[in-house]
Amino acid sequence: MMNPDFTRAHRFAVYFAPPPESAWWAAGSRWLGRCAATNAALAPPPIAHIAPELQLQLTADPRRYGWHGTLKAPFSLAEGVSLDDVRQTLRSIAASFTPFEMPELRVRRMGDFLALGSEGDNAMVNAVANSCVRELDKLSAALSPEELVRRRQKGSLSPQEDALLLRWGYPYVLESYRFHLSLTGTLQGVDRSTVERLETAAQAWFGALPPCCFDGVALFCEPTKGAEFVLVERWEFGV
Repeated sequence: MMNPDFTRAHRFAVYFAPPPESAWWAAGSRWLGRCAATNAALAPPPIAHIAPELQLQLTADPRRYGWHGTLKAPFSLAEGVSLDDVRQTLRSIAASFTPFEMPELRVRRMGDFLALGSEGDNAMVNAVANSCVRELDKLSAALSPEELVRRRQKGSLSPQEDALLLRWGYPYVLESYRFHLSLTGTLQGVDRSTVERLETAAQAWFGALPPCCFDGVALFCEPTKGAEFVLVERWEFGV
């Protein structure tokens, strides 16, 4: 159930997140070293020839956000919008979809980080993400000038991505969206052998899992600025 304290959270985000009782949630949370449902630290699976301290350092960025695939990137509530408004919208979105099995998720290099993703686009995943972006846009505050600068500094945006950033508050949405679950932060400057060991270990860790089912949407929040994101509530599809 929703914690009343979350009504004053700094930011919210809508994610694909497996049910907290599932093998996929356990595996992803263990890999990152934190469970976003309980906010408890976890012992990551050991990787040969990579020091535990380095492993935690390389997964620090995704660990803060919790185990997830982004559907609606972190946003602040617009003036006059309540958390109940967000919850009602997400309940409606979830009711409009039915569960489906994800294509095989494999470890991939995406830019300068590792992530789990599937080959090509998935129309059903994209439909869920597009619905979240469009339906929640009216509940989201516009980016501040400082936030806009920060988003632009994170990477070199194409003209199309910059236009999406200005319109939707995030550059990787709609036609630029690519579903993934981040496994590391930036690997710039990390030696090739370490990256290869991470990639091999991740594929073995997640490759042993059963097929992943996309059966709901999850609301996460950043309780205070800079805090770790935590799971607030999850809505199953078709309910």
